[in-house]
Amino acid sequence: MTDVVLKLSARDLVPGDLESCGWSGSPLHLENIAGQLARARRGEVDYLAVCPPSGVPVAIGGVDYGAREGVGTLWQLAVHPALQSCGIGTFLIGAAERRIASRGLRRAELGVEEDNPRARALYERLGYVAYGRQPDSWDELAPDRSVRRYETMCTLMARDLGGALAAG
Repeated sequence: MTDVVLKLSARDLVPGDLESCGWSGSPLHLENIAGQLARARRGEVDYLAVCPPSGVPVAIGGVDYGAREGVGTLWQLAVHPALQSCGIGTFLIGAAERRIASRGLRRAELGVEEDNPRARALYERLGYVAYGRQPDSWDELAPDRSVRRYETMCTLMARDLGGALAAG
């Protein structure tokens, strides 16, 4: 077996990227991301794209600085399905944590759906610790193309970034 090594970089997601991010969710989800890019222009959030040399995003995710005071909250993290379990999610989270630290914040938080053990295992491996539970919900497209409310329970997890990123 031959290992393939991809050189990855993280940059701001831009509106022109959305056309190539259909793998991350429905058209309704992409509309939401477009709205988040407007918030990014105001400095309220960072929305990142992880790209190979082609410049086409293979992972995306946001950091919200207004969800909780003094915290960067990671959300909408997604890796192209064909490239999951290749370290790209770890790369994305590291880039997001560096953005949080660059704002002088020392804590990263996220919520993970309780029926997503693979994602929770990744976050735990990266040093995130569960500290609570919280319901979450958002609009999604139903199979008949109508909009319905999706409801779920999330485990809240956090990581102290103090000093942890100095070498990163």
